[in-house]
Amino acid sequence: MSHSPEDPEADRRALQIRLRKITGQLNGVETMIQSDYDCAEVLNQLVSARRAIKSLAEKIIHEHLEHCLTAPASTEQGRRQLREVALMLKRYVD
Repeated sequence: MSHSPEDPEADRRALQIRLRKITGQLNGVETMIQSDYDCAEVLNQLVSARRAIKSLAEKIIHEHLEHCLTAPASTEQGRRQLREVALMLKRYVD
């Protein structure tokens, strides 16, 4: 995922840990719904999970912009990468 020259494996592990936490939050929401928790409590957990997903997405976008677009092999590759980023950001904002 990350192309950080310092320690790409550590970056990958950090992203995986964040994703596991999000998965745990969503599993917790499922349990809350099954256990008939108060709607406000369930919604608070969903808001927390949504923020965590947003933060993870922003981290991945930042990594992509910082490491993947810095030195394209050719002008055409640079144009292709910019089109991909524009589409990615459009989907993210929607």
